Amino acid sequence: MLVVTTDNLPGYDIREVLGEVIGVTARSHNPFAEGVRSLHGGSNPDVVGALTRWREEAVERMAQEALKRGANAVVGMRFDHREVTSSLVEICAYGTAAVVALRVNGAVASAAR
Repeated sequence: MLVVTTDNLPGYDIREVLGEVIGVTARSHNPFAEGVRSLHGGSNPDVVGALTRWREEAVERMAQEALKRGANAVVGMRFDHREVTSSLVEICAYGTAAVVALRVNGAVASAAR
C-alpha cells in the first residue's frame, strides 16, 4: 500500500479514485494514563515515541480502510487532531483511496492490490 502526502505519484497513473478514507485514534490528555511521565522540558523520548506511534496507528487504520475499498494507494494524506473532551484528543489520518498502476517505459503496467 502506497501512502503519500502528494496529490500524484510520479511514475504511476491513477486509474480509479475510490473516495476519502480516514483512520482515527483517540488518546487521553492524562500523561500517566498513556504511560508518559513528563510532558515538559526538552525533548522527551517517551513523548516523541508515543506521538509517533499514535500517528502511525491512525495511518495504519486509514490504509486498512483503503484496502477494504479495493485501493492500492492513498494520495493526499494529511493529519488532523481535535479535542473531543477536556481529557480526550482525536488524531485523524485522511486521504484519497485510489487504484494506481506503475508506468513502465511509457506504458502502464497493472499494479498489485
